[in-house]
Amino acid sequence: MNKKELLEGPILSSLLKLAVPIMIANLLQAAYQLVDAFWVGRLGGDAVAAVSVSTPVIFLTIALGTGLAIAGSILIAQYFGAGQQEMVNHVAAQTLLMVISVSVVLSIIGYWLSPYFLKLLNVTPEVYNDALGFMRVAFIGLVFSFSFMIFQSVMRGVGRVTLPVYIVLGTVILNFALDPLFIFGWNFIPAMGVKGAALATLSTQSLAIVIGFFILFRGKHGIHLQLKDFKPDYKHIKKAFKIGFPSSIEQSMRAIGMMAITFLIVHFGTTTVASYGAGSNLIQLILIPALGLSMAIATLVGQNIGAGNIARAAQIGKLGGYLGFGLLSGLGIIAYAFAPYLIAFFVPNDPAVIEGGTQLLRITCLSWGFLGLQLCLTGVFRAVGNTTLPMILTLVSQWVIQFPLAYILSHNTSLGKVGIWWAFPISSVLTGLITLLFYAKGDWKKERLTGKTNKLIDKVEKEIVKEGFESVK
Repeated sequence: MNKKELLEGPILSSLLKLAVPIMIANLLQAAYQLVDAFWVGRLGGDAVAAVSVSTPVIFLTIALGTGLAIAGSILIAQYFGAGQQEMVNHVAAQTLLMVISVSVVLSIIGYWLSPYFLKLLNVTPEVYNDALGFMRVAFIGLVFSFSFMIFQSVMRGVGRVTLPVYIVLGTVILNFALDPLFIFGWNFIPAMGVKGAALATLSTQSLAIVIGFFILFRGKHGIHLQLKDFKPDYKHIKKAFKIGFPSSIEQSMRAIGMMAITFLIVHFGTTTVASYGAGSNLIQLILIPALGLSMAIATLVGQNIGAGNIARAAQIGKLGGYLGFGLLSGLGIIAYAFAPYLIAFFVPNDPAVIEGGTQLLRITCLSWGFLGLQLCLTGVFRAVGNTTLPMILTLVSQWVIQFPLAYILSHNTSLGKVGIWWAFPISSVLTGLITLLFYAKGDWKKERLTGKTNKLIDKVEKEIVKEGFESVK
């Protein structure tokens, strides 16, 4: 898409042209996990449980890097909208440097602490070894997944959203071919079970980032990195960290919330854990359209904020909220109707898991529209630099509503494990309505235009511009 179209064209057209490729790329990215789940499900419920208990821990580490990347994507979109190409290159390089450095540290720490994480979660002996192997390989691969995540955010920031789609499509196809080879073995390749699924993903993601770096250094797609751009600019990193830190807390609290819920679920046995794993795979899949739309909203709003089009930015947010609610509500109705068949796709030979996963899906799916609404409106808050409000909303959702409610309903009522499932839709509806109230009130506009938050961000951006140009000369 050209810059003029993003800043002046019809809003719905511009939003969809950004959102659809992002959705497809995210869908294909999630296909890594879905392909793994498809093949691992052929190993039985214990194998599915091994992946299920590992996922929240891996998601926690990825969440830390995601939050820091958000700061870079905000600034890239705004600088691109303002026509400051040199700062786009500088911010992209410094964000890559910061997040890759963080990923290396997290990989080392996570690999070493993996056994302690699993003991903390009270993983059963039947699941422990597979979970440990999967988790450790996933930690090794963090640097590749982090790097490609930044590549995608950089491409979004400059409006080039289709290129990552082709890269991810190729690696997903390769992953589908490698998974059965590494999981079940073939010829000279030994059967590695659950660990083999993680190795297949590691192999394909490393290839993806090699291609991504080639594109960034070639300079043919709206951004051109050079080695001098990677000279550490500690003042920029520090200031970008201040913007991104609330998002890191937000994403981390979301991940820790998943771990806490998993801790509750583990007490109800392996079948319940596997049911949660199969159901959550589908929930993560369904959230992809809303996440893609949220990213498109953040990109389009950020670019229009950079260009000074405040009224247009507000219109983008309003339309995005309608689309997010409507899209996920429709998908929720479809999921309710076909829930048993959707769960059986992942665990075809375990009736108990199919029954449990179907129950989870049908309890949660009719509230998905409120998740879509929340994600789309928080994309607006982030785009204008307000990363604190989404953090607070997540803390309230996870720790004031969802986890306490899941504990009370599962331990102090006759619902048992079903009480945990009911905590999901209740927290989704309440948080979605609270988010809507904050957006409708309009204080986010005042903060961005005249408030303290805006003054701080404007000061940071002005200093980054000044110091950035000095560093690239």
